[in-house]
Amino acid sequence: MTKDNPPVVIKKYANRRLYDTGSSAYVTLQDLAGMVKQGRDFEVFDAKSGEDITRSVLAQIIFEQEAKDGQSLLPINVLRQLIGFYGDSLQSVIPSYLEFAMGRFSTDQQKFRDGMAKSLGAQGFGPLEEITRTNMAMFTKAFAMFNPFAAIPPSAQESAATPAPAGEGGGDLRELQRQLGDMQKRLDKMSGN
Repeated sequence: MTKDNPPVVIKKYANRRLYDTGSSAYVTLQDLAGMVKQGRDFEVFDAKSGEDITRSVLAQIIFEQEAKDGQSLLPINVLRQLIGFYGDSLQSVIPSYLEFAMGRFSTDQQKFRDGMAKSLGAQGFGPLEEITRTNMAMFTKAFAMFNPFAAIPPSAQESAATPAPAGEGGGDLRELQRQLGDMQKRLDKMSGN
C-alpha cells in the first residue's frame, strides 16, 4: 500500500451490512473477496464503535469460500493443527511462519504454474520438484530462525538445498516426505504431544 493508494475504508453496520465509503455503496463479502483478488487493500471498521474488525471479516470471507463445494483450500488436518496451536507456546511463531510461507508461494506462483504445466506434459516432474526443493529449503531455514532450539540435521539441510540428479524424482518425493515427518515430530515434541 502506498500514499497514492490508501486502503479503502469499509464500515460494518449493526444490520451486518458493509458500506464502502470510497464508492458510497453497499458491498458484500463476495465484493470484498474480489477486491482481495484484485490486490486492492481495505480496512473494515465497526460503524458504531470504530473498532478495526478487518481480521474477522477476512476470516468470514475464508469461511464462506471454504463452505463452497470444490473451493476448499484448507484440509481438515491443517485446520485441526491450527486450532491446536492456539494457546500453545508456538502460537506467536505460527503467524510469521505462515506469512513467510504464503509470501514465498505468492512470489513463486508463476514458476509453480509453469512447473505444473510442464509436469503434466511430457517434461516429467523435474521443474516442479526444483521449485518444491527450493521452497522446502527456504521453509526449513525460516523455521530454524523461529525455533533456535531445534537443530536442523545436516542431512536435511544438504538434501533440501542440493538438487538431486536427473532421473531420481521418486527419491526426492520420499526425501521431502521424510523431512516433513521429521519436522512434524520436532513440532510435536516441542508442544509436548
